[in-house]
Amino acid sequence: MYASEEKTMTGNNLLSRISIDPNICFGKPCIRGHRIWVSIILDYLAGGMTVEEILEAYPSIERNDVFACIAWGAKYSGRSTY
Repeated sequence: MYASEEKTMTGNNLLSRISIDPNICFGKPCIRGHRIWVSIILDYLAGGMTVEEILEAYPSIERNDVFACIAWGAKYSGRSTY
């Protein structure tokens, strides 16, 4: 398996952690099972928060949920192969 294939598989697995439901949070992408918007997590990261700080602020989510938000941002910015 090529490294890019492995990366894509990981990205797709991460993306399964994100849900969009028009009846939840106005249809904004959220971490599956939570009402935490992907954009909030990305804003925190862009503002300099670490993954550990985000996990402390939101103890109900997992590290891979934060990575899923990053993967979602990469995919929908048009710069990813996920």
